Amino acid sequence: MGSCMRTQDIEGIEIGLLLDGIFRVYGYDFREYAEASLKRRLAQWLQKTGLGSFPEAQARVLHDRELFSGLLEGITVNVSAMFRDPQFFKALREEVVLHLKTYPFIKIWVAGCSAGEEVYSLAIVLCEEGLQGRYRIYGTDINEKVLRQAEEGIYSLERVQQFTQGYQKAGGKRDFSDYYTARYDYAIVSEKLRDNVVFASHNLTADAGIGEMQMVLCRNLLIYFKPALKERVLGLIDGCLPNGGFLCLGMKETLSDRVIAGRYTEMVRGKRIYRKQYV
Repeated sequence: MGSCMRTQDIEGIEIGLLLDGIFRVYGYDFREYAEASLKRRLAQWLQKTGLGSFPEAQARVLHDRELFSGLLEGITVNVSAMFRDPQFFKALREEVVLHLKTYPFIKIWVAGCSAGEEVYSLAIVLCEEGLQGRYRIYGTDINEKVLRQAEEGIYSLERVQQFTQGYQKAGGKRDFSDYYTARYDYAIVSEKLRDNVVFASHNLTADAGIGEMQMVLCRNLLIYFKPALKERVLGLIDGCLPNGGFLCLGMKETLSDRVIAGRYTEMVRGKRIYRKQYV
């Protein structure tokens, strides 16, 4: 058992050295990601590459940008869907849009947007609620490969069937097919949804905020961060939200016991939709 523990300790040191090297060479800081999920993803990536160990990986990754891109794709979590958690989007439609309509123009930041599914879901809700032309959505992610997919707005028809079910459960008012054009086995998101959307690379662990926003969605990201990084990211987001702004987290995330918690009220209980208090 002692030998096993020593092996684990050594592997932890090797992973730490790899992450430190990545930060120094590429500027991506994964050192404060939750250890269990990060280690699992790194192990899966290592197995796919055929490299024998983390020290061998470090020697290669720090000199091979393409190999690093594969590692980045392995580490980052890119699991999403349009209208994921339909009741969340239903609550946005019924409880939040009414307040958004009081602004002459709305700027929204979707942090960790992956391949754009959440961005387009939000655009659909805003358009159906009469806000077309009065908003801009900024979708950001550290993975440039998924950002390119987001800009293209192309999804398999198999996934679109799943999206359609989520849209209906979220209170959709039209046929979901109105929002895409089918081509062979794929669906292309309509131009009217992409007109007011901007996708850009952004590193939540290192970059500054992106300006004042009326709403920020940072859903299903905090669960992958250690406590100190969670606080830093929430502080960054808080700095982008004026009084009355909305902060939306994932269903397994909460502001409870966080530094900024006292400045927010959970507007829709159980849906992780918070509003920054007026002071």
